[in-house]
Amino acid sequence: MDILNTEIQFLPGVGPKRAALLAKELGIITYNDMLHTFPFRYVDRTNIQNIAEIVPTMAYVQIKGTVTAKNIVGEHRKSRLVVTVRDNTGSMELVFFQAIKWMNDKIRIGDEYIIFGKPSAFNGIINMVHPELESPSGKALPYGSSLIGVYPSTEKLKKAGITNKVFTKLMASLLSIAGNRIQENIPDYLISRCGLIPRKEALKSIHFPSGQAALEKASRRLKFEELFFLQLSLLKQRYVRMHEGEGIRMPAVGADFNRCYKALPFDLTGAQKRVIREIRDDMKSGRQMNRLLQGDVGSGKTLVALMSALIAIGNGFQACIMAPTEVLAQQHFNNLKKYLAPLSPVDWTETEADGGFGIALLTGSSKAKQRRMIDRGLRDGMIKLIVGTHALIEDNVVFRSLGLAVIDEQHRFGVDQRSRLWNKTGGGTPPHILVMTATPIPRTLAMTLYGDLEVSVIDELPPGRKPVKTIHATETKRAAMYNFIREQIALGRQVFIVYPLIFESEKMDYANLEKGYEAVTEAFPFPKYRTAIVHGKQSNEEKSSNMKAFADGRADILVATSVIEVGVDVPNATVMVIESAERFGLSQLHQLRGRVGRGSQNSYCILMTDFKISRESKKRIDLMCSTEDGFILAEEDMKMRGPGDIEGTMQSGMPVDLKIASLGRDGSLLEFARKTAREVLSTDPHLEMESNSLLLRSLASYREVPTDYSKIS
Repeated sequence: MDILNTEIQFLPGVGPKRAALLAKELGIITYNDMLHTFPFRYVDRTNIQNIAEIVPTMAYVQIKGTVTAKNIVGEHRKSRLVVTVRDNTGSMELVFFQAIKWMNDKIRIGDEYIIFGKPSAFNGIINMVHPELESPSGKALPYGSSLIGVYPSTEKLKKAGITNKVFTKLMASLLSIAGNRIQENIPDYLISRCGLIPRKEALKSIHFPSGQAALEKASRRLKFEELFFLQLSLLKQRYVRMHEGEGIRMPAVGADFNRCYKALPFDLTGAQKRVIREIRDDMKSGRQMNRLLQGDVGSGKTLVALMSALIAIGNGFQACIMAPTEVLAQQHFNNLKKYLAPLSPVDWTETEADGGFGIALLTGSSKAKQRRMIDRGLRDGMIKLIVGTHALIEDNVVFRSLGLAVIDEQHRFGVDQRSRLWNKTGGGTPPHILVMTATPIPRTLAMTLYGDLEVSVIDELPPGRKPVKTIHATETKRAAMYNFIREQIALGRQVFIVYPLIFESEKMDYANLEKGYEAVTEAFPFPKYRTAIVHGKQSNEEKSSNMKAFADGRADILVATSVIEVGVDVPNATVMVIESAERFGLSQLHQLRGRVGRGSQNSYCILMTDFKISRESKKRIDLMCSTEDGFILAEEDMKMRGPGDIEGTMQSGMPVDLKIASLGRDGSLLEFARKTAREVLSTDPHLEMESNSLLLRSLASYREVPTDYSKIS
């Protein structure tokens, strides 16, 4: 047995209780998990700061001071130990709420200590809560390290005595037991070609670096390793699909495509035409299409999806379009019916028919009778195009001949869910896959999220679309903002007012929304003004009913949470007010802004914030006011906040869990790793050569249960 698979409870100093806590708090179950829990920051052990220089905003600092006083303050559970330490520049307090008696016995007045912790302030006095103390003559760190790693932690771990100091000791113990058993996972020829240090050395140095140069070499090796195997996996899958994967050949365009295209009341943009050509080339190639369509809000992706579906239908196949919410699915269905008018479509959601161009809508709210009709229409091929939600991937939904699956806002669906659409062809040739997103994705992230997909970008908005004027306002401007809304409503326009929803405090946000709704209805009283409300706690029917009232013009104002971020299309809505805008990320703000400006009138986005906001929030708000380019905003968002949720979402469907590499910060290393992976596969696409046998084994080990997603978006 590989020693690194040993359960962490057997590491000296851990035991069952601590093991359970490490598993729950940090996901550490085995020696290997612990070895790959990396410091997120390092403190130079040789760098001692003066107490007079310390301010509460600093990160972890290290001081050397002599204890001049100590005192247990308070009684029973509310007691705390307060220790005063002094150096030749000033004094500060150390505060302990746990193990008070033990700490009081251990710390002696007159002794000097090296103190490591996070400074804070209480009643204007600088202090450190639960810092780590050791004698200046204490034991040196292992492997000649001069840097102390600061590891991820939680309050529960600290309360259980697993401080950073204890964690560091456990790591040293682990390396002394298992360090020499660390196996290499990259062949020698690549280590040499890429200028990497051995894996064993890298893992020792990342935890106990002898200095900055050693840390940088270790970091580069471990980051490269993660990014390289990620790209190797994606590119290998892509090779298999492009060179060996069979796809449905669709040589014709078909009469339905031509009739709809000629009847469009407007010209397609050059970008839309280019993308349709790219999709058409894929569909007639004989290989399975697996293409990502990126397009900013309002760029016309739905129409491209329809024209692609008509190509499949023109070749005798069925097509489906899957959306993440019922509201969006309903909206797509209504829009597609308009575009399909020249074909006199038959709506199988309402009636069965033995001829004509059958279409249907299937969601969780579809009635049993509708489901029976839709089931018959799909099985016998009378329904040519179906729009739906997750309901489409249920086992009882059976197509006669699915040729194209379009997945909208694909990041809302897990890869396993999407794979079920692939199996809808009954084990035969898989359908062509087109995934769409209105969330602009930075290039380095797209390279990883969609490294095995071909990518099309609609980088042009339809003519006549006016830019949305974006304004930043604080509470002092609320009265003026309300007056502006009244003017817009008097002109016959409609208004969105959006409140943030942050899941950690759903109750508070719900109360916030309710309060906001009350304030809005007070400022805009019925019957002169009609206000609807939409939020996640409503039933689907209630949500759809209120959204429909707004979309149909029966409500002037829609008060909502960011549930309306994706998909709601109301051309008459010209004002988007975003309350507490500082609580949203750039991409989300951009998505919300995209809900207005869909008609020919002037449109406005008003970003309401507190008067005092952080520097980073101010930068986000200023960027929103300065550009409407979603790709510029996405790049800036990733620079400012890191890949964040997108990277987290990506992890669930990717073969490599990124522990140290960052898609936001390590873009150039990612490109180098991708180039290296491509070079390896260009001569050995199946990794069959003896020199690559180690790569094949290492790649297989990244998934305990390998799943072949090579044909799935």
